[in-house]
Amino acid sequence: MIELCPNCQKEVEVGSYRICPSCNHYFPLSPEQRIELFADPDSFVEMAKEMKSMNPISLAGYEDKLKENEKKSSLSDAVTIGSCTIEAQPVIVGIMSFAFMGGSMGSVVGEKITQAMLEGALRGEPVIIFTASGGARMQEGIFSLMQMAKTASAAALMEETRTPLFLVLTNPTTGGVTASFAMLGDVILAEPGAIIGFAGPRVIEGTIGQKLPDGFQRSEFQLKKGFVDALVQRKELRSTLSFLIKTHTKRGAAYA
Repeated sequence: MIELCPNCQKEVEVGSYRICPSCNHYFPLSPEQRIELFADPDSFVEMAKEMKSMNPISLAGYEDKLKENEKKSSLSDAVTIGSCTIEAQPVIVGIMSFAFMGGSMGSVVGEKITQAMLEGALRGEPVIIFTASGGARMQEGIFSLMQMAKTASAAALMEETRTPLFLVLTNPTTGGVTASFAMLGDVILAEPGAIIGFAGPRVIEGTIGQKLPDGFQRSEFQLKKGFVDALVQRKELRSTLSFLIKTHTKRGAAYA
């Protein structure tokens, strides 16, 4: 498929990995496209598919916004969860999509992420979450902010039960998602060039009154500062996740 790269402004063939061959820009992936990169064929089984957002604070226009985004993205909300295998190893996965309201975390997103973590703890299977979010969904007020504590508590339960939690941060991962479960994985991976942070650079510069360094909040910068454990190319995603599963579960020799 030929597409216009938003980074180098060239029309390029992005291929199945959806990477610009000219400037190495990473195009966004739908949950289905991402699953195809790492899961065994036909192994993915979706969970909580019927769950959809309501309007907890009766905000005018919010329900129409939800319907509009559902139609535009072909998604029921900003995260898809389910089970699959990676090289015959069972895992629970959660895949966020920026295409649905900027990947914002409302009540349903928080509940689905939590369900994925709890299911992993119950089954004793690793949980892999791909993040892509602009932060909490303000249309749900305090209910969206409560999801930060909810998902963080689920991550703590995974630690108590010694269930591995792996995060793959994609572009962008910001706001309340970064401030909660996105930074609580046993291993935190990131795609090259991804924006990872809490507030935007302009807000930070205005607060501290200083110019930020080049590449601030990019995954390469976060790797140097220790917020990310490794960068992973899309072509290496499947093998990297398989290695992590083998070395962090009771099925693998390295788990104790």
